[in-house]
Amino acid sequence: MQFRPEQLAALVAIVDHGTFDAAAHHLSITPSAVSQRIRALESEVGRVLLVRATPVRTTEAGAVVLRLARQQRLLETEALSDLAAGESARIDLPVAVNADSLATWFTAAIGACAQWGGITLRLHVEDEDHSATLLRAGAVLGAVTSDPVPVQGCEVERLGVMRYLPVATPELARRHARGRGYDWAAMPMIRFNAKDDLQHGILAAHGVAETPPIHDVPSSQGFVAAVFAGLGWGMVPEDQLGDGLRTGAVVRLGRRTRADVPLYWQRWRLRSAHVERLTAIVRAAADGLRR
Repeated sequence: MQFRPEQLAALVAIVDHGTFDAAAHHLSITPSAVSQRIRALESEVGRVLLVRATPVRTTEAGAVVLRLARQQRLLETEALSDLAAGESARIDLPVAVNADSLATWFTAAIGACAQWGGITLRLHVEDEDHSATLLRAGAVLGAVTSDPVPVQGCEVERLGVMRYLPVATPELARRHARGRGYDWAAMPMIRFNAKDDLQHGILAAHGVAETPPIHDVPSSQGFVAAVFAGLGWGMVPEDQLGDGLRTGAVVRLGRRTRADVPLYWQRWRLRSAHVERLTAIVRAAADGLRR
């Protein structure tokens, strides 16, 4: 089996741009030529690689080939940069990171990348429980994830722990106080999106089976603002609380109640100077997470 560079380039372009027509425009060829390259690639592999939907997505076999295509392109670009005697080719670094990390400790990694010439950082915001999916799909070369089990072809290292505290405004907490606790089933709750189960974990720990009123706020900063505004209670990263607890803008719902979410860095198992440098940057940025 032999993969032709133009076929792999067509596969990457289709996935990145979502359609065969957009890929053709990006590659400056006709849509028919793109289709021919993918058919030839699928014939060579003996498997269907793409689901022809909108946007186009890879099959399980397609994800394997896509990851290979991206890895080959990265290594080729690094080699060309070395041969260019200082005229570095620009290299894409696609990374998956959860919104709360992006709003807190990962900003240090962005700052370090800002000083790194010749790269473009492409961030995919995904929940830490699901970011490994992007690695499996070949969409990113590294991911901040809560999964300690490495994706095939990847290495994993522990970064540390993000601590979340259940907080609410004093007025909301007083309104739903019941004895020494709270009426969790009636107190409005805020979650990031349907994948966010941190709040439900607290409810389960308190033996609450009923579903309280739920507000969805799919923004890390917006989530915190909504909690501070009294829309509902929520699990807020300790680093995003600022002086809210000290000033009394919010109160902690239970002195011992918290959630510690372990974070890991998964990245391609690849001898790449760029992957190694990015890993060192992420590791340094996450230094404050070690508990």
